[in-house]
Amino acid sequence: MKNNSRANLPAMLLIFLLLMIWQCAAMGINAAYILPTPWQVLVRLWELRDPLFGAHLPATMAVVGIGLGLSIVLGLALAVLMDVSKTAEKALYPLIIASQTIPTTALAPLFVLWFGYTIWSKVLVTVLITFFPITITVFDGFRSVKTEMVELMFTFGATRMQVFRKLKFPAVLPYFFSAIKMAIPLSIIGAAIGEWLGAQSGLGYFSRRMMTQLDGAGVFAPVLLLSVVAMILVEIVSILEKKLITWRNA
Repeated sequence: MKNNSRANLPAMLLIFLLLMIWQCAAMGINAAYILPTPWQVLVRLWELRDPLFGAHLPATMAVVGIGLGLSIVLGLALAVLMDVSKTAEKALYPLIIASQTIPTTALAPLFVLWFGYTIWSKVLVTVLITFFPITITVFDGFRSVKTEMVELMFTFGATRMQVFRKLKFPAVLPYFFSAIKMAIPLSIIGAAIGEWLGAQSGLGYFSRRMMTQLDGAGVFAPVLLLSVVAMILVEIVSILEKKLITWRNA
C-alpha cells in the first residue's frame, strides 16, 4: 500500500498544482461564466447529478460503447487484412491515413442530416475517430514479429493459423491494449463532438445547452465527468492487460 501511495505521489502533486493554477486563474478573471473555479464546478456537478447521471451519461456511454465496439472490429479486421495481403496494405493504408485528415466537425452535421438525431449519427463520428489508432497500432504489432521466426515455424511445418495463434497473436496483444487505451479517450471525444453538433441527449449536448445559458460551471461539469469516466475505463483496461499479459510483468 505504501509503495502504491509513493508511486501515485507525483501524479497527485501535479494534479494539485494544476488545480491551484486553475483556481488562481479563475479568481483572477473573476467571471464564473467564462472560467469557474474547481469548487464551483464540483458544486454544480452535484446540483446537476440527476440529469447528468440519470439521462445524459447513459446516452453518451451508449454511443461510446457501440462506437468503440465497432471500431475494434473494424480496426482488427483491417489490421489482419493488411498483414495477410501486401496488396491490401498498399491499397488500404493510404485511405486509412486520408480518413484522419477529414475534419470531424464538417462531417458530423452531414451524419445528422443522414441519420437524424438518432444514436447512429454520433456512433459514426466516434468510429471515424477511433478506428485509426486501433488499426495502425495493431498492424505495427503484426509487423514487429520477426520474419525469421515466422519462417522458422513454417520450416517446422506450422500452418498459417498456427503461426498466427502461437506467434503473432501473443506478440500483438500489448499493441492491442495500447490501442484500446488510446481509443477510449478518443471515443469519448467523438461522442461528445457528435452530441455537441446535433443531439437531444448526452453530455456533449448538455454542455452546449449550459453554454447557451452562460453557465460556466454547468459547461465544465459534464466535461469533468467525461474525464473521470475516461480515466476509469483506461484503468480497467490496464488491469485487464496485466491479468492477461502475465509474461510481460514477469
